[in-house]
Amino acid sequence: MLKVLNLYAGIGGNRKLWQNVEVTAVEYDPKIAAIYKDFFPNDIVIIDDAHQYLLDHYKEFDFIWSSPPCYTHSGTNNFLNAQGVIRYPDMTLYQQIIFLSQFFEGKYCIENVIPYYEPLIKPQIIDRHCFWANFKIKGVKVIGHIGKMGKNEKLKVKDKQEILGIDISNAKLGCGIDKYKVLNNCCHPEIGLSILNSALNIITERNIKPGKLF
Repeated sequence: MLKVLNLYAGIGGNRKLWQNVEVTAVEYDPKIAAIYKDFFPNDIVIIDDAHQYLLDHYKEFDFIWSSPPCYTHSGTNNFLNAQGVIRYPDMTLYQQIIFLSQFFEGKYCIENVIPYYEPLIKPQIIDRHCFWANFKIKGVKVIGHIGKMGKNEKLKVKDKQEILGIDISNAKLGCGIDKYKVLNNCCHPEIGLSILNSALNIITERNIKPGKLF
């Protein structure tokens, strides 16, 4: 069975439609990890620093998905900078792209938002996201998304849940955790499935040995 590492797993939007894979998910926040575990009880869920876990365990997997934090790369930084919020982009993203491209023998996909600057390494762009992968991503339908629309937070959560097919309305996340932001951090399940299928085709083709000619 294909061994998959799902880093910065969140509640598992990208993983929702994956089947017949053995998944290890790494998530730093215990409350969000608990929701992931409820959705995917057969996955191994590890509460840890995903960046370090990748470095320590990358050789154990056939396919790696990583979604490093995007807030220092997003277009909102143009507005924030003008308002006096001055910060560097987090280079974890590019560290992982370079590391996996050089040393990982399997297939990988690293996902992030379209940045406010010209990407330092050219990605494949789907919808509002960049994907850095060592295979061509095919057959992805552009899903679209709901941004910050309307004044009713409950309505926004409901709309986002319907788009993703993920219901966290009864989840207890505690103070300081915004359900809409949790949902907005999800990659759409259909995109996650298309990307895994693209990687699987390549992995399968590589594993097929030529038959003898008679």
